[in-house]
Amino acid sequence: MNILAFFEFSPPELLLLGSIWLIWPLLTLFCLIDIIRSNFKDSTTKLIWALLVLFMPILGAIAYLVAGRGTKVKSL
Repeated sequence: MNILAFFEFSPPELLLLGSIWLIWPLLTLFCLIDIIRSNFKDSTTKLIWALLVLFMPILGAIAYLVAGRGTKVKSL
């Protein structure tokens, strides 16, 4: 039995699901690389953001992009 036929996904729904499954790891990887390469006020903040992105991939990555990038130390 084909699992996709069981759920009766339409082509637009399959396209949406496929794009989510493609964007999700790329977004997580981008955020983790940005966290590792950046300087924060303390190492605890860096660790908290990394754990948040790892354990809550989509919500953690979006939270980091919205709020976390502002907590980085700006270098001249």
